[in-house]
Amino acid sequence: MIDGVLETALYVDELDKAEAFYGNLLGLEKIKRTGNRHIFYRCGNGILLIFNAVETLKPLPPGSLDVPRHGTTGPGHACFRVVGNDLDGMAEKLEAAGIALESKVSWPNGARSIYFRDPSGNSLECAEPRLWDLE
Repeated sequence: MIDGVLETALYVDELDKAEAFYGNLLGLEKIKRTGNRHIFYRCGNGILLIFNAVETLKPLPPGSLDVPRHGTTGPGHACFRVVGNDLDGMAEKLEAAGIALESKVSWPNGARSIYFRDPSGNSLECAEPRLWDLE
């Protein structure tokens, strides 16, 4: 159902819950999980990075790639591309799993989107590509 995300990182407090949510419920393909630090998912033509917020503030061990420490606090936002009737199907799937829809929006250009939260409180949106004229 989810068709893409350009690139984004979200920060979570419980990686196991995030893995169940993004992998099992949303159905994203897991590329790699590294311990309790991060999980990378394929999402259409992009990659969704899920980081344990506490772990990404720690420096990587010597000999690792020279990636700077990073992280954030508070909920983030990501919007997933969902085409046509798949938006209704995603809403039904979320509701059947007990995930509350916070909002259903019909935008002035005719695009539709739905908003919901992941287990860490990140604001997630599924939207039709025409929201940004990306059909």
